[in-house]
Amino acid sequence: MLRRRMGYADPSSGKDILGNRSLCFIFICAFGLVTLLQQILYGKNYIKNAQQFSRLKGDETGNWTGPVNFSDDRPLKPARNGRKRCFRQNIQPDSKISVVVTPCVAGVKKKKKRSQRYLDNYDGSFEYNSTACRELRQEIMDVKVLTMVKTSDLFERWRNLQVCKWEQNKEEASNFKMSLSRCCNAPSFLFTTKRNTPSGTKLRYEVDTSGILPITTEVFKMFPDDMPYSKSQYKKCAVIGNGGIIKNSKCGKEIDSADFVFRCNIPPITEKYSADVGTKTDLVTINPSIITERFQKLEKWRRPFYEVLQNYENSSVVLPAFYNTRNTDVSFRVKYMLDDFDQQRGVFFFHPQYLLNVQRFWAVQGVRAKRLSSGLMLVTAALEMCEEVHLYGFWAFPMNPSGIFITHHYYDNVKPRPGFHAMPHEIFNFIHMHTRGILHVHTGQCT
Repeated sequence: MLRRRMGYADPSSGKDILGNRSLCFIFICAFGLVTLLQQILYGKNYIKNAQQFSRLKGDETGNWTGPVNFSDDRPLKPARNGRKRCFRQNIQPDSKISVVVTPCVAGVKKKKKRSQRYLDNYDGSFEYNSTACRELRQEIMDVKVLTMVKTSDLFERWRNLQVCKWEQNKEEASNFKMSLSRCCNAPSFLFTTKRNTPSGTKLRYEVDTSGILPITTEVFKMFPDDMPYSKSQYKKCAVIGNGGIIKNSKCGKEIDSADFVFRCNIPPITEKYSADVGTKTDLVTINPSIITERFQKLEKWRRPFYEVLQNYENSSVVLPAFYNTRNTDVSFRVKYMLDDFDQQRGVFFFHPQYLLNVQRFWAVQGVRAKRLSSGLMLVTAALEMCEEVHLYGFWAFPMNPSGIFITHHYYDNVKPRPGFHAMPHEIFNFIHMHTRGILHVHTGQCT
């Protein structure tokens, strides 16, 4: 009682000599030491291997995951690195079972070596639905957005896929056409016609939405009675881009064998280039800026422009006359000029509402730009007009898939206005569509 009043305390009363707390502390230290040893012995190699296969905006980071489909005739085997293969069943919307592999690196590394082996024995003979080709297609489909991988990695995946024969996936192609039909309907609205734009109506411009063009009797006479093309009218169509990727391709004969050939912005198809790009042309676009810059708006000398069009024989011409108010007068002059020379060549004008709908459609697919390229507009129309679509000369990178530098166009190296188009994103979508069997992208030599 006296010690408590004077503030004294037993110095050993707060200690736990080899009691519960001491034992707990010893256990924690031992556990930490064991964990540290495990990290040193096993974790070092695991982290190093995993980083080699991770992809995030082109940087090497961890946490890579990717779906890999296994065929029914090849059972799953444990990884050979002593670890269990990490997988879980994932029920897809089509009720097929696939396996999602998370970083058990042995399986991923083995897949990489398989792809290289395919290229070593490349003769283009792998069937579309073979196990090898399903895996190679999946490697591309794993890249959801262009920024997920380095350009060199995308090129490698694309080169690997070339060992597979391309085949149209009729279900995928049909579904894509249905989507385009609901949003755009090229067989009815690709061109401005007397049927979809009656006389006396007011046509709203694509970009200058505040501007309105009254459809007078004179303007109305320039329109065709109805659309000259119907849905899936042609069996095989070729859309020819002007990219340097087509140079030295020797694809001219293959292009000319198509039932319908689209070209962009009156590119040269003379004898100098015909072996690569062909000569057959059924429809060619003309950007009004070409008329303004190269042919002085057709105000004086019209013969040079007429002679250029002679290379395209009786192909039809289409212009974006109603993109903005400046394009209208120049586009109408092309029509008047051809009438003066007694040409039977068809001259059409894109319907502004169709182009607006196409812009919105591709924005959903990730192609957001001030203006879609003429090539993408033609590809979109071809997907509705043709049963099978083949693309040549479409590439948006300064080097080909093998890493060799190429010119921007097959006939010059003049770059487009920066920030106007989103060409890499357009090509990225085409690569995905090729992988899904919707259209065929040609980037190599033709045999």
